[in-house]
Amino acid sequence: MKSALIVVDVQNDFCEGGSLPVTGGAQVACDIATLLRDGSAYDHVVATKDHHVDPGDHWSKQPDFVDSWPVHCRVGTEGEAFHPNLDPQPFDAIFLKGEHQAAYSGFEGAHEGQPLADWLRAHEVTRVDICGLATDHCVRATALDAAREGFETAVLLDLCAGVAPETTEAALSAMREAGVTLAGD
Repeated sequence: MKSALIVVDVQNDFCEGGSLPVTGGAQVACDIATLLRDGSAYDHVVATKDHHVDPGDHWSKQPDFVDSWPVHCRVGTEGEAFHPNLDPQPFDAIFLKGEHQAAYSGFEGAHEGQPLADWLRAHEVTRVDICGLATDHCVRATALDAAREGFETAVLLDLCAGVAPETTEAALSAMREAGVTLAGD
């Protein structure tokens, strides 16, 4: 029984100063880096990244902030890069998601063509802890998919930040109902 930490979308565009900033994003990056620097108890550490080339209606000049968003995490831009506070970056694999469509869950991503669930199973992972940005969007979607895929799943709330209190509370409720452990709740 092996464990993995999944670091979700700690990218410049999702931190203060980015095109879709989450208040506290830079601090989350710093806190995750501290965990990684101090040596974690995980067998594997992986990360996900929004990685958009042309995601169609996911980007909009007049976004509704539900299904459409301002341009973010465009491949080849500084916005797509991991936030500099996330140092070190000792990732065993980075799962890219959303090249040509919306993608919220890390389980929609792939590393060298291998989906996240398959990679975790190939590395005998049965338990995952999830942290990153944003609690009410990509962290929620990744946690729900991890539980659906049969992984024992926990979200490390002290290492996450949400966009808005209402949507964050709804996400926490959905995760609880799905059997996800909320550490720090």
